[in-house]
Amino acid sequence: MSLSVKPGSSTTTLLSAAAVVVVILGMQAASSILVPFMVSVFLAVVCKPPMNWLTHHRVPTGVAIAIVVFAIISLLTAGGMFLGGSIAEFTGRLPFYEQRLNEELIDLAGFFGQTVTIQELLEKVQPGSVMGLVANLLNGLQGLFANFFLIIFTVIFILLESSSFPVKMRSVLAAARADPDYFVRFTSSVQRYLGIKTLISLVTGLAAGLLTGILGLDFPVLWGVFAFTLNYVPSIGSIIAAIPPTVLALVQFGLGQSLLVALGYLAINISLGGIIEPRVMGRNLDLSTLVIFLSLIFWGWVFGPVGMLLSVPLTMIAKIALEASDRTTPLAALLSAPES
Repeated sequence: MSLSVKPGSSTTTLLSAAAVVVVILGMQAASSILVPFMVSVFLAVVCKPPMNWLTHHRVPTGVAIAIVVFAIISLLTAGGMFLGGSIAEFTGRLPFYEQRLNEELIDLAGFFGQTVTIQELLEKVQPGSVMGLVANLLNGLQGLFANFFLIIFTVIFILLESSSFPVKMRSVLAAARADPDYFVRFTSSVQRYLGIKTLISLVTGLAAGLLTGILGLDFPVLWGVFAFTLNYVPSIGSIIAAIPPTVLALVQFGLGQSLLVALGYLAINISLGGIIEPRVMGRNLDLSTLVIFLSLIFWGWVFGPVGMLLSVPLTMIAKIALEASDRTTPLAALLSAPES
């Protein structure tokens, strides 16, 4: 069988690849502008179903938007106040925890006939990479709070215009001979992902809170909220969430209880994050598990910590865009989950 190569196809491929690289680097350079806008779009997509439910029950559109936005602000404010108080209390006890951790390490090292202090251990282990990741995530979220009012106002305007978006998108895509249901598929896919992810994250947070509470660990509610929030980061978020309570258990109770906490988190992560979540996400979103993990790295590099949180929805958008053209359909197939 002979393969025919169209003239200029190699040049077209190279130009397309170069254009993709330029677009990616452009998005990375403009991340300070794009990130708040992306968050606003995804918040608007999340707010659309409850707003539709209110308008379906004859609530005026303006009132429905006000109710939904007020609910978001109230939820974020209450969560911020609770987390702020818990984190402040936890920070106030850090000197005590550091002293207890130092004592536990000395006892543990003495069991093996060695001498070590917490300072020496930190120098050898160098946990700066993990702490740097957490710090970057918190800094990225702090940057979102700095643009809080900009995001809220953008969400309001998007919701006000949301009724005309499908009509506009259908007319534009129909003129371009693309899939006219692109906008509907995008919104439904993102809503389905956020619904599944929120449900699994909620179960993960409840399980972590119950585990730490039953074992008598300090701040069990904080660890539950911590696990719930970080579970939105694919693959590694739940692992990072297990580190602080495991160390705290070592400080409070010793090595045996710390191992119980670690095993408990391991069981939660394997059952929910390792078995249930990949199967549910792959089957409902038609994304490969490997693609989900690689998207975390890629979008985190482009947009920082917020890109990590939004990595799966952004990959879903890319997949739907690739499916819109016959030339890029094979690339979209590479992102799909394997057929069972």
